[in-house]
Amino acid sequence: MTYSNNQAQQRAITHLDGPMLVLAGPGSGKTFVITKRIQALIDAGVDPGQILVVTFTNAAAREMKERFFALMGDAPKKQAVTFGTFHSVFFLMLRHAYGYSGKDIIKEQDRRKIVTESLKYHQADLMEEEDIVSGLISEIGFVKEERIDPQYYHSLTCSDEIFRKIFADYERILRDNRKIDFEDMLVFTYELLSARPDIRKAWSEKFRYIMVDEFQDINMIQYRTLQMLAAPTNHLFCVGDDDQSIYHFRGARPEIMLGFEKDYPGCEKVILEENYRSDGAILAAASKVIRHNQVRFVKDEKTKKGVGSPVEVRIYANCTQENEAIAKRILEYRKTGVQLSEMAILVRTNTGGRGILEKLSEYNIPFISKEKVPCLYDHWIVRDLLSYIKFANGIQERGLFLRIMNRPNRYIRREAVADAYVDFEDLVEYYQDKDWMLERLDAFEYDLNRLFGMDPYSAICYIEKKIGYGDYLDEYASARGIHADDLHEILEEVKEGAKAHRTWRDWEAYMNDYREKLLLQEREKPSEAAQDAVVVSTMHQAKGLEYTVVFLPDVNEGVVPYRKAVLAADLEEERRMFYVAMTRAKRFLHVFAVKERYSKEMEPSRFLAEIKE
Repeated sequence: MTYSNNQAQQRAITHLDGPMLVLAGPGSGKTFVITKRIQALIDAGVDPGQILVVTFTNAAAREMKERFFALMGDAPKKQAVTFGTFHSVFFLMLRHAYGYSGKDIIKEQDRRKIVTESLKYHQADLMEEEDIVSGLISEIGFVKEERIDPQYYHSLTCSDEIFRKIFADYERILRDNRKIDFEDMLVFTYELLSARPDIRKAWSEKFRYIMVDEFQDINMIQYRTLQMLAAPTNHLFCVGDDDQSIYHFRGARPEIMLGFEKDYPGCEKVILEENYRSDGAILAAASKVIRHNQVRFVKDEKTKKGVGSPVEVRIYANCTQENEAIAKRILEYRKTGVQLSEMAILVRTNTGGRGILEKLSEYNIPFISKEKVPCLYDHWIVRDLLSYIKFANGIQERGLFLRIMNRPNRYIRREAVADAYVDFEDLVEYYQDKDWMLERLDAFEYDLNRLFGMDPYSAICYIEKKIGYGDYLDEYASARGIHADDLHEILEEVKEGAKAHRTWRDWEAYMNDYREKLLLQEREKPSEAAQDAVVVSTMHQAKGLEYTVVFLPDVNEGVVPYRKAVLAADLEEERRMFYVAMTRAKRFLHVFAVKERYSKEMEPSRFLAEIKE
């Protein structure tokens, strides 16, 4: 029976027994191949109840199931096929073995609460930075999935000693309350199947035919567990694209896919090289970039859609001009009949979209953000700066003063500030017998007087340079083992935005208005299908999606590729991420860079040169 006119697809679909690796490039129809192969297995007499399809997200599992059900129509056998994520399938096994139920899975807000309280106990002044809590949760998950001894793990978020204490608190609280997290689901299932051959045999007989979507995103513990389940028949059908492996920070190991043929000698391999999504110019540009990676399967991607419009590569003077250009092009495309929902702006990090979101708001262009974009004006650095400015301009509340009095450290004690409003005469009286403190207070009061009436940009520059807030950020970062560059970039972004405002009250009103717009957008967030709005997303979140028009801003060294990517393997992953972003575009792709970003000179990304080769 013929299931596809594409010969490579037909080979994959009609493969029945034994291991197979399917290399499926962008837009090559991998979902079509998986669903049609399930149909082919059933047509060949395989019991549908013995077919397992594993994905990485609930949305992917749901889409795969819906596509398969639509394909099979009224066939009753379709209900017996199992679709699920790694976590849902593994939790099914744990539920049978240990009696776990949904209430035993710890909720995300409870994870954050445990980590936050532990952080507060061990190092209280880190509490202001929400990203630190997120980073710690991510690192705890990584350590557990990789089965690393915390004693030998070097944290990227805080000092190693603090991380070990927080990790120990987190695990103790989970065990004391008989709770498990998503990482436990993987680890406990691996340990269960390793220790109990009888249970492993039962599940292997239940799921004789295993199909894995997005195989390039698999981590080692998932892979080892799947191998146990697939043995001894090894009817393991793995579909993915090593060039789209971009989740190393979650434990994904593209080398697993690259080593599949060694793990299963004689396995079949097929490459789906026909791209049904992108025009020729886009595919050619993306192919030129990805070919610079050394560790990959060689492919010869092609499309029958024609050459199409050339990829636009342009360098702007600064982010303001770049964002302005994007907004105007969006309006131009809309005039030609392209829906806003068919346009996407893809950024490297979730903070990278802040400037363009402000510009879209300014132009009244509706947008949907794929993930919550941290509001710049909620950052503790902004609260520090605004506290300085407001206090200097006569709002001498105790709370504002407590926030700034030791940033940088002036060794002022909280006990010296007893009243609801702060008077420097009271401070002088408190420290009257300490000449060195009186000198500090005199300098502090002088600086505050200088700040009075300054426009926001000038005030921030004064706080940074003259008062020493920039040095304070360096000390803050050094003491906590985090990157000072990240903090200074926030400061520069704030300065850049402050230039547009003449008074601090105008600036504060703008911040409050923008914050409200973001909250409203998040609160009333409709589905993309329900609203015609531009999609703003990170490159990670855009994987698997497609748009008529794609904008890639800030393609500069330090952004794309990201500055933290220094090893060869890290740079290859950055190139894969850029390749993924490029191949989201169907007809029009715009790749932009800037000469200056937040008052700092920028170099165009090496990827731009690769596009132009």
